[in-house]
Amino acid sequence: MFTGIIEEIGIIRKIQRGQVSGKLTIGAYKVLSDAKVGDSIAVNGICLTVTSLVPDGFTVDVMHETFDRSNVGSFRVGTKVNLERAMAADGRFGGHIVAGHIDDTGTIEKRWKDENAVWYEIKAPAHVMRYLVEKGSIAIDGVSLTVAKVEKDRFYVSVIPHTEDMTIMSEKRAGDRVNLENDCIGKYVEKLLGLCSDAVAGTAERVTGADRKRNGTDKKGNVTEKLLAENGFLL
Repeated sequence: MFTGIIEEIGIIRKIQRGQVSGKLTIGAYKVLSDAKVGDSIAVNGICLTVTSLVPDGFTVDVMHETFDRSNVGSFRVGTKVNLERAMAADGRFGGHIVAGHIDDTGTIEKRWKDENAVWYEIKAPAHVMRYLVEKGSIAIDGVSLTVAKVEKDRFYVSVIPHTEDMTIMSEKRAGDRVNLENDCIGKYVEKLLGLCSDAVAGTAERVTGADRKRNGTDKKGNVTEKLLAENGFLL
């Protein structure tokens, strides 16, 4: 698990591409202080496993799915990337829960300064937008940011100078693709609510005739509080 607080900017040193997968060598310093083979490091928000260590960096394997879901295919030798080690158990939770599993990419439509802040307008696909709420969280290239405004097919974030300085956000321009990861809480809540709804509907369908009053549905077969309570949906 990560928190979206970037530790260091790394540099792509080498790219080896197969037909659908690949291997990256990433130059770094700070994240190597306690790194070992098998550790997870978020690269632009993508959770990748360290496969080997070199004096000034590390290597990772990149799967077909990662190329499909993220902007890793646009990496070139010399590309700068955000790096974050997995959160230590005794660390501070400075951002939000970031799994490192990219939902999709978005496109920066506009970027402009507002005194000491920089605003970004980012267009995103519908399955990303459905989980975004104003003042909620989003990870953009692994950076934990607050959603300032939400529209039908786009959202806005405002970035402080410190975040610009410590990440690759300062290099982003209109037209650039960025990795997006939704706050996972919304997805879990949606799934659980769907399961509850399906279970209640299935129970209601099995209730007929004289069983309605006993099992908590009214004459029209509508679900009542009694039915919900007996099936564990109410305390």
